[in-house]
Amino acid sequence: MLKTCVLAGVLVFSGCGLVSRPAYRYTGITARQSVIQGLRLRGYASWYGEAFHGRKTASGEIYDMNGLTCAHRTLPFGTVLRVLNTGNGKSVTVRVNDRGPYVSGRIVDLSRGAAAELGMLESGTALVEMKVVNP
Repeated sequence: MLKTCVLAGVLVFSGCGLVSRPAYRYTGITARQSVIQGLRLRGYASWYGEAFHGRKTASGEIYDMNGLTCAHRTLPFGTVLRVLNTGNGKSVTVRVNDRGPYVSGRIVDLSRGAAAELGMLESGTALVEMKVVNP
C-alpha cells in the first residue's frame, strides 16, 4: 500500500515540472516568445529585389519585389512587423514570408517595395526598429 501511494505521488508531482522546450532561439528569445505583440528588435535592415523577383520564398510564396514583405531568420511566417527607419522617421508594415538575411550584422531583409517606403533604396541598409504588431 505504501509503495502504491509513493508511486502515485511521484507520477503526480513529476508532471508538474515538465516544461515544453522552444524549437528556435534568436539572441536569447524563443520563437514562441518572439511573437508576443509589442516585441521590439533593433538592428540593421537591408533589401533584396530583382534577382529574386518571381522566385519562391522559403514560405512557398512567389516573391514580389514591389510588395511589402520581409525575410527574418526565425520569426514565424505571417508575422506582421512595423518597421521604423530610425534615420528619417519613415515606417512601413511588412509580413514575414522568407528566411534571411544571411549577412552578418543584419536583422531583416526587406522587399524593394518596403525599402522604398522607408527611403533606403540608395543607401541599401538602414538602422531600424521593428515591432511585432500581430502575434
